[in-house]
Amino acid sequence: MLLIDTHTHLDSHKFDEDRAEVIKRAQEEGIHKLINIGFNRETIPSTMALAEQYAFIYAAVGWHPVDSIDMKPEDLEWIASLCDHPKVVAIGEIGLDYHWDTSPKDVQQRVFRQQIALAKEKRKPIVIHNRDAHEDVVRILREEKASEVGGVMHCYSGSWETAKQCLDMNFYISFGGPLTFQNARVPKEVMAKVPLDRLLIETDAPYLAPHPYRGKRNESAFVRLVANTMAEILGKSVEEIGKITTENAMKCFGIS
Repeated sequence: MLLIDTHTHLDSHKFDEDRAEVIKRAQEEGIHKLINIGFNRETIPSTMALAEQYAFIYAAVGWHPVDSIDMKPEDLEWIASLCDHPKVVAIGEIGLDYHWDTSPKDVQQRVFRQQIALAKEKRKPIVIHNRDAHEDVVRILREEKASEVGGVMHCYSGSWETAKQCLDMNFYISFGGPLTFQNARVPKEVMAKVPLDRLLIETDAPYLAPHPYRGKRNESAFVRLVANTMAEILGKSVEEIGKITTENAMKCFGIS
């Protein structure tokens, strides 16, 4: 069975002691492609280094909303130049985060809009980070005509009503470790309604580890546990879920 972890941070310092082993475990679990996310001045270079070292690791580069206050014009130019690299498959993770009070909302929204415009210029899908900002995220995606490039609603945690609006704008809905939590009633209900050709799976490693590793360091090999839960909910085999989500990821990110 083949799987794709569509959102991981294997360049995180939390993997400094055993990164090669973590990547090997992912391969042994059938994860044949990974999308590593670089989201600020520190993680973009380390993400690019991983993508250049491993043939099956691809990169998404962007500016995280939490760090928007730090983004300078030259950083946007840097991201633009990286979009021409053959291993860069998306701009992200970008979006809005109203939970952490590190960047003013108006700054977050400006940086979000700038990166959507860049994605349209470069014809790259976008990976959306949305925390406690559902209404503004959807509004900006609509106003900026993000449907022209589409992308991924990363680690989706919103309502079905919001998911429908995102689906209508050419977005895939991605689920990670929280889908496996015993108290995850809403994510399970939403996931069951998403069309099969719009489903993706991810880990967001080292964060949001699935059950039974909740609270511990997450890793890409654990994406299989997300696939297991998705299969149980949809009444399908894990192999079917692997095939469906792999085909969706390859289409979304334009990889083969």
